Amino acid sequence: MRHRRQAAGGVRKRSGWAVAGRVALGVTGALLLALGGAGAWLHLSAQGQHAGSAAAGGLGGAVTVTRDAWGVPHIRAATDADAVFALGFAHWQDRAWQMDFQRRVAQGRLAEVLGEAALPQDRFLRTWGFERAAQAALPALSAQSRALIRAYTAGVNAAQAQGRTALEFRILGYAPEPWREVDSVSWSKLMAFDLGGNYEEEVLGAQVVRRLGADGLDQVTAPYPDGAPTVLSADELSGAAQSLTGAARTGQAVGRSVAAGRATAPTALPQATVTALRAHLQAARTLGLQAVPGKGSNNWVIAGTRTASGKPILADDPHLALTAPMLWYLADLQGDRLKAIGASIPGLPAIVIGRNERVAWGVTNVNPDVQDLYIEPEGAPLTSRREVIRVKGAPDVILTVRSSRHGPIISDAGAGAVGPRVALKWTALQGGDTTMDAFLGLNYARNWADFTGALRSYLAPSQSFVYADVDGNTGYYAPGRVPVRRGWDGSLPVSGDGSREWQDFVPFEQLPHTFNPADGLIVTANNRVVPDSYPHALGNDRNWAEPYRARRITDLLEDGRKLTVADVQRVQLDTLSLVWADLRGPLLATRPGSDRARQALERLRGWDGRQTTDSVPSTLFEAWLMQLQRMARDELGNDAVMNSLSVLNQLRGNGELCAVNGAGDCAALLTRTLDAALTDLEGRLGPDLNGWTYGQLHTVASHHRAFGKVSALAWLFNHEAPTPGGTNTVNVARPEHGTFRQTHGASYRQIVDLASPNRSVYIGSLGQEGHPLARHTADQQARWIAGEYLPMSTDPADWGRTRQLTLTPRP
Repeated sequence: MRHRRQAAGGVRKRSGWAVAGRVALGVTGALLLALGGAGAWLHLSAQGQHAGSAAAGGLGGAVTVTRDAWGVPHIRAATDADAVFALGFAHWQDRAWQMDFQRRVAQGRLAEVLGEAALPQDRFLRTWGFERAAQAALPALSAQSRALIRAYTAGVNAAQAQGRTALEFRILGYAPEPWREVDSVSWSKLMAFDLGGNYEEEVLGAQVVRRLGADGLDQVTAPYPDGAPTVLSADELSGAAQSLTGAARTGQAVGRSVAAGRATAPTALPQATVTALRAHLQAARTLGLQAVPGKGSNNWVIAGTRTASGKPILADDPHLALTAPMLWYLADLQGDRLKAIGASIPGLPAIVIGRNERVAWGVTNVNPDVQDLYIEPEGAPLTSRREVIRVKGAPDVILTVRSSRHGPIISDAGAGAVGPRVALKWTALQGGDTTMDAFLGLNYARNWADFTGALRSYLAPSQSFVYADVDGNTGYYAPGRVPVRRGWDGSLPVSGDGSREWQDFVPFEQLPHTFNPADGLIVTANNRVVPDSYPHALGNDRNWAEPYRARRITDLLEDGRKLTVADVQRVQLDTLSLVWADLRGPLLATRPGSDRARQALERLRGWDGRQTTDSVPSTLFEAWLMQLQRMARDELGNDAVMNSLSVLNQLRGNGELCAVNGAGDCAALLTRTLDAALTDLEGRLGPDLNGWTYGQLHTVASHHRAFGKVSALAWLFNHEAPTPGGTNTVNVARPEHGTFRQTHGASYRQIVDLASPNRSVYIGSLGQEGHPLARHTADQQARWIAGEYLPMSTDPADWGRTRQLTLTPRP
């Protein structure tokens, strides 16, 4: 089933990459479109071999790669090295372009193939130094990890040697380079950026404090509410809290109490410096790496005392950018010791989220504060390096990147030194990163001791891992490097004069964790991890996602029933809006300014809050909420978007941000924004309010990274379809400002039944293959939208119709 319909009324944004793509197409693109009927030839010429046999250099013995009815490879090998080799082989066969594009992002080498329009992205990527950080991490990995990475690299290059080329390479007119071991580490650095810091919040915070004072921070970015759910309760913190000595507890408690207070006033940043810092943010957004309100993840683990089977059930659905191809690649690996199934990422030699024969795990983002901006004083010593950016169809660009002892100077934005020099300190850029050891180690874990032993190597980005095993145990750990700060909370840029330095990292034993909690339930939804009794500051109270998803999940799982996999599926797909439940009172009290507004309020008055594709109130609510989220633009500019909790606080307290240019109140704002929302919707959907169903505007947009906005090719590479869910629903599907499209969401879902692991289920957001004409390009999308799943089974009886490729060592 194909889904390529553009959202009605959607706004097409022209990006620099769109221009670059049109230039790159040239005669080749025009010919491609003219061929029409040559699609089958293009498909056959680019798709890798999925059946029969093939010789591959680097294998130790024969390996079978059996693709099931959905294109998921089930790999059977005599050794782990050969199993991982075959995973690399399959990854390149099905996702060659995606892998090459991802490593080009990490390397900052997009302009080589996309032209001058990609220079801002390359400058950002080279300045931050993602590739350099990956190169520094590779030597720190264990011998086992290095051996598996070598095997994976050999598998990728063996597939590349088959000679078939992804369609994107043909269109852009270049051939990919051989895969390198460091390429398998570099993408993890980009994932760390996407999930791992508060750089953007610090830039916004500096603007807020300059315009509104320190009190303005809590208005624009609301602190986590008192009494809202935390991942761990006070009595579940025994492992972390009791491991501290009395003296350490006293010292850290002082540190935490200071960190929890008002943020330290920042050193002033001129607007030119803020603009330079925001240039990096805009480059990251173009890459799909950005802080998005409501972007997060859910996972939970339910002990056997709460399930019908008497064994645990573990669920996970990471919320990330929805792209074509999708980020994840489902796979089943079996070697001599490695026996894991779940979601891999093309380019990485491991199952990232999934299970083996005994243990299951899921991952969500913790989002502690692991980044700080330092304003370096005059005279602070700097080093510099020269970066050469090659540009397709244009001369090379020379970029000089300066660094202080804290990290790269990111305020230059490629334009030389202007104003204060702002350096970035970030855990993911520091040496000795062994996170790859952790992910590979999880695949081998047999019990809680193995699991936590692997997580000791996990450094960035800090994640909430939930755990369950076939013996009935459940657990939670939040590993990663978390800086210890004393006397400041890290929410704002600070002086680099040495007065605000990291003291250390929170020791692994003291990081939040619990094993077999008494209540038999652990729920994470990017909400605050620990209560006030925890002795360390993981961040300030504006770091955490709003509590709506965590509260709703907990309510659904605590209804007193013995839970089944089917029950857990319903929770993952829940679209009831607790945001609406909170905002309902203030919104319905609005004085309507027109008959149209009165009609809209009446439709909202009878709404139950479920955000389905046939719902008119969902459309009205999200459009209105978008208008309200812009209430700070007078103070902070048009890009300022507040979260729904901040909006609620302003409306409940008749906050000063409701005023426009110092005049008016929240009542006037509500009347005005409702009218603005209705005018916007009428322009998109016509005058009949009763026909404004949610699915007409709210469509999942899985767009291609390079060609998604190239009008001549978007129809071929993009996939869109109406979807349910909204801002902070459990099935999170926040509409994008300006388009109403869903660009982030549950990129992967899994539910693992530890009573019978082969009854577990999983699903991706699109499909296994990257070629736009392949059979498994988007065959999971309709099931994903409908709330259906695939069998997460290692039993051939569950695979449906299969194709088998046998790889044999090349003589």
